Amino acid sequence: MKKVAICAVAQHKIEPDIWYKRFQGMLLEVLEDIQAQTGFTFDEETGVHDIVTCSDDVFDARTISDNGMTDVVGAHYRGEEKVAQDGLNALGYAMALILSGHDDVVYVAGHSKESQGESRNMATNLAYDPFYSRCLGFDYLNAAGLQARAYMAKSRITEKQLAQVVVRSRKWASRNPNANAREQLSLGDVMYSPMLCDPIRVRHAYPISDGAVGMLLASEERAHEFTDTPVWITGFGSCMDRYFLGDRDLASNFALKQASARAYKMAGIKDPKKAVDLVELMDCYAYQQPMWLEGLGLADEGQGGVFIDEGGPGSYHVNLSGGQLAGSPLIIGGLYRAAEAVLQLKRAAGDHQAADVKTALVQSTTGGAGQFHSVLILEQ
Repeated sequence: MKKVAICAVAQHKIEPDIWYKRFQGMLLEVLEDIQAQTGFTFDEETGVHDIVTCSDDVFDARTISDNGMTDVVGAHYRGEEKVAQDGLNALGYAMALILSGHDDVVYVAGHSKESQGESRNMATNLAYDPFYSRCLGFDYLNAAGLQARAYMAKSRITEKQLAQVVVRSRKWASRNPNANAREQLSLGDVMYSPMLCDPIRVRHAYPISDGAVGMLLASEERAHEFTDTPVWITGFGSCMDRYFLGDRDLASNFALKQASARAYKMAGIKDPKKAVDLVELMDCYAYQQPMWLEGLGLADEGQGGVFIDEGGPGSYHVNLSGGQLAGSPLIIGGLYRAAEAVLQLKRAAGDHQAADVKTALVQSTTGGAGQFHSVLILEQ
Protein backbone atom coordinates (compact mmCIF):
# COMPACT_ATOMS: atom_id res chain seq x y z
CA MET A 1 0.00 0.00 0.00
CA LYS A 2 1.09 3.58 -0.62
CA LYS A 3 2.09 5.76 2.31
CA VAL A 4 0.51 9.07 3.26
CA ALA A 5 2.40 11.81 5.08
CA ILE A 6 1.28 14.76 7.16
CA CYS A 7 3.78 17.38 6.06
CA ALA A 8 2.76 20.37 8.18
CA VAL A 9 0.18 21.50 10.73
CA ALA A 10 -0.98 24.89 11.97
CA GLN A 11 -3.19 25.68 14.94
CA HIS A 12 -5.06 28.87 15.75
CA LYS A 13 -4.73 29.62 19.46
CA ILE A 14 -7.84 28.33 21.20
CA GLU A 15 -9.81 30.93 23.15
CA PRO A 16 -13.17 30.92 24.94
CA ASP A 17 -14.61 33.66 22.70
CA ILE A 18 -12.86 34.94 19.57
CA TRP A 19 -15.49 37.65 19.10
CA TYR A 20 -13.06 39.99 17.38
CA LYS A 21 -12.35 37.75 14.38
CA ARG A 22 -14.50 35.98 11.79
CA PHE A 23 -13.85 32.30 11.21
CA GLN A 24 -12.67 33.13 7.67
CA GLY A 25 -9.85 35.17 9.17
CA MET A 26 -8.92 32.34 11.50
CA LEU A 27 -8.78 29.89 8.59
CA LEU A 28 -6.72 32.27 6.48
CA GLU A 29 -4.13 32.53 9.27
CA VAL A 30 -3.60 28.76 9.47
CA LEU A 31 -3.48 28.48 5.66
CA GLU A 32 -0.81 31.15 5.40
CA ASP A 33 1.13 29.51 8.25
CA ILE A 34 1.24 26.18 6.38
CA GLN A 35 2.15 27.88 3.11
CA ALA A 36 5.05 29.57 4.91
CA GLN A 37 6.19 26.21 6.32
CA THR A 38 5.95 24.23 3.08
CA GLY A 39 5.77 26.61 0.13
CA PHE A 40 2.78 24.76 -1.31
CA THR A 41 0.61 26.52 -3.88
CA PHE A 42 -2.67 25.99 -5.70
CA ASP A 43 -0.94 25.70 -9.06
CA GLU A 44 -2.92 23.65 -11.59
CA GLU A 45 0.01 21.36 -12.39
CA THR A 46 1.73 20.60 -9.09
CA GLY A 47 -0.31 22.33 -6.38
CA VAL A 48 -3.23 21.32 -4.17
CA HIS A 49 -6.30 20.36 -6.20
CA ASP A 50 -8.54 19.02 -3.43
CA ILE A 51 -9.47 20.47 -0.06
CA VAL A 52 -11.22 18.67 2.79
CA THR A 53 -12.92 20.88 5.35
CA CYS A 54 -14.61 20.21 8.67
CA SER A 55 -17.36 22.43 10.04
CA ASP A 56 -20.78 22.23 11.64
CA ASP A 57 -23.92 24.01 10.48
CA VAL A 58 -25.37 24.32 13.99
CA PHE A 59 -22.26 25.77 15.64
CA ASP A 60 -21.76 28.06 12.62
CA ALA A 61 -25.43 29.11 12.82
CA ARG A 62 -25.74 28.77 9.04
CA THR A 63 -26.82 26.17 6.54
CA ILE A 64 -24.05 24.71 4.37
CA SER A 65 -21.38 26.01 6.74
CA ASP A 66 -18.52 25.31 4.33
CA ASN A 67 -19.95 27.74 1.78
CA GLY A 68 -18.54 30.74 3.61
CA MET A 69 -14.93 29.58 3.67
CA THR A 70 -14.13 28.20 0.24
CA ASP A 71 -12.02 31.21 -0.82
CA VAL A 72 -9.85 31.25 2.31
CA VAL A 73 -8.96 27.55 2.03
CA GLY A 74 -8.08 27.74 -1.67
CA ALA A 75 -11.22 25.95 -2.83
CA HIS A 76 -12.41 28.61 -5.29
CA TYR A 77 -13.00 26.65 -8.53
CA ARG A 78 -11.49 23.55 -6.92
CA GLY A 79 -12.80 20.43 -5.29
CA GLU A 80 -13.85 21.01 -1.69
CA GLU A 81 -15.42 18.25 0.35
CA LYS A 82 -16.93 18.76 3.78
CA VAL A 83 -16.83 16.44 6.76
CA ALA A 84 -19.61 17.46 9.13
CA GLN A 85 -18.63 15.20 11.97
CA ASP A 86 -15.53 14.89 14.12
CA GLY A 87 -12.44 16.40 12.49
CA LEU A 88 -10.33 13.25 12.67
CA ASN A 89 -12.58 11.83 9.95
CA ALA A 90 -11.50 14.70 7.70
CA LEU A 91 -7.96 13.35 8.02
CA GLY A 92 -9.18 9.82 7.31
CA TYR A 93 -10.99 11.07 4.22
CA ALA A 94 -7.97 13.00 2.97
CA MET A 95 -5.86 9.88 3.49
CA ALA A 96 -8.34 7.89 1.39
CA LEU A 97 -8.15 10.46 -1.42
CA ILE A 98 -4.40 9.93 -1.64
CA LEU A 99 -4.39 6.15 -1.19
CA SER A 100 -7.00 5.81 -3.94
CA GLY A 101 -4.81 7.70 -6.38
CA HIS A 102 -7.36 10.49 -6.73
CA ASP A 103 -4.95 13.11 -5.38
CA ASP A 104 -1.34 13.34 -4.31
CA VAL A 105 -1.56 16.52 -2.19
CA VAL A 106 -4.57 17.46 -0.05
CA TYR A 107 -5.15 20.41 2.25
CA VAL A 108 -7.32 19.81 5.36
CA ALA A 109 -8.88 22.65 7.35
CA GLY A 110 -11.41 22.79 10.17
CA HIS A 111 -12.96 25.51 12.28
CA SER A 112 -15.57 26.04 14.99
CA LYS A 113 -16.66 28.89 17.21
CA GLU A 114 -18.67 27.35 20.03
CA SER A 115 -19.05 30.79 21.62
CA GLN A 116 -21.48 31.87 18.88
CA GLY A 117 -24.28 29.60 20.05
CA GLU A 118 -26.78 30.30 22.77
CA SER A 119 -25.92 26.99 24.42
CA ARG A 120 -23.65 24.08 23.60
CA ASN A 121 -26.25 21.77 25.13
CA MET A 122 -29.00 23.16 22.88
CA ALA A 123 -26.77 22.46 19.88
CA THR A 124 -26.07 18.84 20.82
CA ASN A 125 -29.73 18.26 21.73
CA LEU A 126 -30.37 18.37 17.97
CA ALA A 127 -28.36 15.15 17.55
CA TYR A 128 -31.16 13.18 19.19
CA ASP A 129 -34.35 11.65 17.86
CA PRO A 130 -37.00 14.42 17.67
CA PHE A 131 -39.92 12.23 18.79
CA TYR A 132 -38.60 10.31 21.77
CA SER A 133 -35.35 11.86 22.98
CA ARG A 134 -34.99 15.49 21.96
CA CYS A 135 -38.14 16.58 23.77
CA LEU A 136 -36.76 15.07 27.01
CA GLY A 137 -33.78 17.41 26.86
CA PHE A 138 -31.14 14.85 25.94
CA ASP A 139 -27.78 16.34 24.97
CA TYR A 140 -24.14 15.27 25.01
CA LEU A 141 -23.70 16.45 28.60
CA ASN A 142 -26.47 14.44 30.26
CA ALA A 143 -25.68 11.44 28.06
CA ALA A 144 -22.12 11.69 29.39
CA GLY A 145 -23.51 11.85 32.93
CA LEU A 146 -25.31 8.54 32.42
CA GLN A 147 -22.16 7.01 30.95
CA ALA A 148 -19.97 8.38 33.74
CA ARG A 149 -22.18 6.70 36.37
CA ALA A 150 -22.07 3.39 34.52
CA TYR A 151 -18.31 3.52 34.04
CA MET A 152 -17.53 4.65 37.59
CA ALA A 153 -19.54 1.70 38.92
CA LYS A 154 -17.71 -0.70 36.62
CA SER A 155 -14.17 0.54 37.24
CA ARG A 156 -14.69 1.98 40.73
CA ILE A 157 -13.30 5.38 39.78
CA THR A 158 -13.22 7.85 42.69
CA GLU A 159 -13.71 11.61 42.84
CA LYS A 160 -10.03 12.00 43.72
CA GLN A 161 -8.91 10.02 40.69
CA LEU A 162 -11.08 12.14 38.39
CA ALA A 163 -9.58 15.25 39.97
CA GLN A 164 -6.08 13.88 39.33
CA VAL A 165 -6.92 13.61 35.63
CA VAL A 166 -7.96 17.28 35.47
CA VAL A 167 -5.03 18.56 37.54
CA ARG A 168 -2.54 16.73 35.32
CA SER A 169 -4.23 18.04 32.15
CA ARG A 170 -4.03 21.62 33.38
CA LYS A 171 -0.38 21.15 34.36
CA TRP A 172 0.51 20.21 30.78
CA ALA A 173 -1.82 22.83 29.29
CA SER A 174 0.20 25.53 31.05
CA ARG A 175 3.13 24.57 28.78
CA ASN A 176 1.06 24.68 25.58
CA PRO A 177 0.65 28.20 24.14
CA ASN A 178 -2.32 27.08 22.01
CA ALA A 179 -4.37 25.68 24.93
CA ASN A 180 -7.50 27.45 26.11
CA ALA A 181 -7.68 26.69 29.87
CA ARG A 182 -4.13 27.03 31.26
CA GLU A 183 -4.97 27.94 34.86
CA GLN A 184 -3.45 25.52 37.37
CA LEU A 185 -5.88 23.69 39.66
CA SER A 186 -5.56 21.77 42.91
CA LEU A 187 -7.35 18.53 43.71
CA GLY A 188 -9.72 20.51 45.94
CA ASP A 189 -10.51 22.99 43.17
CA VAL A 190 -11.77 20.10 41.08
CA MET A 191 -13.37 17.90 43.74
CA TYR A 192 -15.43 20.72 45.23
CA SER A 193 -16.37 22.53 42.05
CA PRO A 194 -20.15 22.79 41.48
CA MET A 195 -22.04 19.81 40.11
CA LEU A 196 -22.74 20.22 36.40
CA CYS A 197 -24.57 16.98 35.61
CA ASP A 198 -24.20 14.30 38.27
CA PRO A 199 -21.51 12.93 38.58
CA ILE A 200 -19.80 15.42 36.24
CA ARG A 201 -18.58 18.57 37.94
CA VAL A 202 -17.85 21.93 36.32
CA ARG A 203 -14.08 21.30 36.41
CA HIS A 204 -14.58 17.83 34.86
CA ALA A 205 -15.87 19.33 31.59
CA TYR A 206 -13.97 20.94 28.73
CA PRO A 207 -14.52 24.70 28.42
CA ILE A 208 -16.35 26.40 25.54
CA SER A 209 -13.73 26.93 22.86
CA ASP A 210 -13.14 28.64 19.50
CA GLY A 211 -10.37 27.57 17.12
CA ALA A 212 -9.15 26.49 13.69
CA VAL A 213 -6.65 23.90 12.41
CA GLY A 214 -4.95 23.29 9.06
CA MET A 215 -2.85 20.38 7.72
CA LEU A 216 -1.09 19.49 4.50
CA LEU A 217 -1.08 15.81 3.44
CA ALA A 218 0.93 14.33 0.59
CA SER A 219 1.73 11.01 -1.02
CA GLU A 220 5.02 9.26 -0.32
CA GLU A 221 6.34 10.35 -3.70
CA ARG A 222 5.74 14.05 -3.03
CA ALA A 223 6.06 14.45 0.75
CA HIS A 224 9.69 15.54 0.65
CA GLU A 225 8.80 18.47 -1.58
CA PHE A 226 7.18 20.04 1.47
CA THR A 227 9.08 18.78 4.53
CA ASP A 228 12.22 17.03 5.71
CA THR A 229 10.33 15.48 8.63
CA PRO A 230 7.16 13.81 7.33
CA VAL A 231 4.86 12.09 9.79
CA TRP A 232 3.30 8.96 8.31
CA ILE A 233 -0.29 7.85 8.73
CA THR A 234 0.03 4.09 9.22
CA GLY A 235 -3.38 3.21 10.67
CA PHE A 236 -6.93 4.51 10.76
CA GLY A 237 -10.19 3.02 11.99
CA SER A 238 -13.66 4.17 12.96
CA CYS A 239 -16.86 2.66 14.30
CA MET A 240 -20.33 3.87 15.27
CA ASP A 241 -22.37 2.35 18.09
CA ARG A 242 -26.18 2.17 18.21
CA TYR A 243 -28.12 5.41 18.05
CA PHE A 244 -30.52 5.08 20.99
CA LEU A 245 -28.84 5.17 24.41
CA GLY A 246 -31.14 2.46 25.69
CA ASP A 247 -29.83 0.05 23.04
CA ARG A 248 -26.24 0.42 24.24
CA ASP A 249 -24.07 -0.79 27.10
CA LEU A 250 -22.67 2.64 27.94
CA ALA A 251 -19.66 1.27 29.81
CA SER A 252 -18.65 -1.26 27.15
CA ASN A 253 -16.41 0.90 24.91
CA PHE A 254 -17.86 -1.06 21.98
CA ALA A 255 -17.21 1.49 19.20
CA LEU A 256 -13.76 2.44 20.48
CA LYS A 257 -12.60 -1.17 20.72
CA GLN A 258 -13.73 -1.79 17.15
CA ALA A 259 -12.14 1.39 15.81
CA SER A 260 -8.83 0.82 17.58
CA ALA A 261 -8.67 -2.82 16.46
CA ARG A 262 -9.03 -1.68 12.84
CA ALA A 263 -6.36 1.00 13.22
CA TYR A 264 -3.94 -1.41 14.94
CA LYS A 265 -4.44 -4.01 12.22
CA MET A 266 -3.77 -1.49 9.46
CA ALA A 267 -0.62 -0.28 11.27
CA GLY A 268 0.58 -3.82 11.99
CA ILE A 269 0.38 -3.29 15.76
CA LYS A 270 -0.18 -6.50 17.71
CA ASP A 271 0.33 -5.13 21.24
CA PRO A 272 -0.46 -1.42 21.65
CA LYS A 273 1.02 -1.42 25.16
CA LYS A 274 4.44 -2.07 23.62
CA ALA A 275 4.05 -0.14 20.37
CA VAL A 276 2.48 3.18 21.42
CA ASP A 277 4.55 5.78 23.23
CA LEU A 278 2.34 8.88 22.96
CA VAL A 279 -1.45 9.31 23.10
CA GLU A 280 -3.60 12.33 22.27
CA LEU A 281 -7.19 11.49 23.12
CA MET A 282 -10.40 13.45 23.22
CA ASP A 283 -11.49 13.58 26.84
CA CYS A 284 -14.41 16.02 26.86
CA TYR A 285 -15.06 14.95 30.46
CA ALA A 286 -12.62 13.70 33.08
CA TYR A 287 -14.06 10.18 33.33
CA GLN A 288 -13.48 9.67 29.60
CA GLN A 289 -9.69 9.68 29.84
CA PRO A 290 -9.39 6.42 31.83
CA MET A 291 -12.41 4.95 30.04
CA TRP A 292 -11.01 5.62 26.56
CA LEU A 293 -7.60 4.30 27.66
CA GLU A 294 -9.31 1.03 28.59
CA GLY A 295 -11.06 0.94 25.21
CA LEU A 296 -7.73 1.48 23.45
CA GLY A 297 -6.22 -1.49 25.28
CA LEU A 298 -3.62 0.62 27.11
CA ALA A 299 -5.30 0.20 30.52
CA ASP A 300 -6.72 -3.15 31.62
CA GLU A 301 -10.49 -3.61 31.48
CA GLY A 302 -12.16 -2.20 34.59
CA GLN A 303 -8.84 -0.90 35.94
CA GLY A 304 -8.97 2.74 34.86
CA GLY A 305 -8.77 4.02 38.41
CA VAL A 306 -5.78 1.84 39.24
CA PHE A 307 -4.16 2.98 35.98
CA ILE A 308 -4.45 6.62 37.12
CA ASP A 309 -3.04 5.89 40.59
CA GLU A 310 -0.08 4.01 39.09
CA GLY A 311 0.80 6.91 36.78
CA GLY A 312 -0.27 5.15 33.59
CA PRO A 313 -1.18 8.36 31.70
CA GLY A 314 2.35 9.60 32.30
CA SER A 315 3.99 6.42 31.06
CA TYR A 316 2.15 6.72 27.71
CA HIS A 317 2.59 10.51 27.48
CA VAL A 318 -1.18 11.00 27.42
CA ASN A 319 -2.34 14.48 26.36
CA LEU A 320 0.87 16.41 26.88
CA SER A 321 -0.92 19.26 25.10
CA GLY A 322 -3.49 19.42 27.91
CA GLY A 323 -5.94 17.47 25.79
CA GLN A 324 -9.61 18.20 25.27
CA LEU A 325 -10.03 19.01 28.97
CA ALA A 326 -7.90 22.10 28.38
CA GLY A 327 -10.31 23.17 25.65
CA SER A 328 -10.80 22.47 21.94
CA PRO A 329 -13.96 22.95 19.89
CA LEU A 330 -15.95 19.72 19.85
CA ILE A 331 -16.24 19.40 16.08
CA ILE A 332 -12.47 19.77 15.49
CA GLY A 333 -11.18 18.28 18.74
CA GLY A 334 -9.75 15.34 16.80
CA LEU A 335 -7.85 17.67 14.45
CA TYR A 336 -6.26 19.46 17.39
CA ARG A 337 -5.29 16.12 18.92
CA ALA A 338 -3.74 15.00 15.62
CA ALA A 339 -1.91 18.31 15.18
CA GLU A 340 -0.35 17.96 18.61
CA ALA A 341 0.74 14.38 17.91
CA VAL A 342 2.35 15.51 14.65
CA LEU A 343 4.30 18.23 16.47
CA GLN A 344 5.53 15.64 18.98
CA LEU A 345 6.74 13.33 16.22
CA LYS A 346 8.44 16.25 14.47
CA ARG A 347 10.14 17.23 17.77
CA ALA A 348 8.46 20.62 17.48
CA ALA A 349 6.15 20.67 20.51
CA GLY A 350 8.19 23.18 22.49
CA ASP A 351 7.81 23.16 26.27
CA HIS A 352 5.51 20.13 26.24
CA GLN A 353 7.75 17.99 24.02
CA ALA A 354 8.16 14.34 25.06
CA ALA A 355 11.71 12.98 25.23
CA ASP A 356 11.43 10.08 22.82
CA VAL A 357 8.36 9.50 20.66
CA LYS A 358 8.19 7.29 17.59
CA THR A 359 4.58 6.05 17.44
CA ALA A 360 1.58 8.17 18.41
CA LEU A 361 -2.07 7.23 18.81
CA VAL A 362 -4.80 9.81 18.25
CA GLN A 363 -8.40 9.15 19.33
CA SER A 364 -11.50 11.26 18.87
CA THR A 365 -15.20 10.87 19.48
CA THR A 366 -18.50 12.47 18.66
CA GLY A 367 -22.12 11.64 19.39
CA GLY A 368 -23.67 11.19 22.81
CA ALA A 369 -21.66 9.10 25.29
CA GLY A 370 -18.97 8.20 22.78
CA GLN A 371 -21.33 6.87 20.12
CA PHE A 372 -18.79 7.29 17.31
CA HIS A 373 -15.02 6.79 17.67
CA SER A 374 -12.06 7.24 15.34
CA VAL A 375 -8.46 6.17 15.92
CA LEU A 376 -5.37 7.30 13.99
CA ILE A 377 -1.84 5.87 14.20
CA LEU A 378 1.06 8.18 13.32
CA GLU A 379 4.74 7.29 13.04
CA GLN A 380 8.00 9.07 12.34
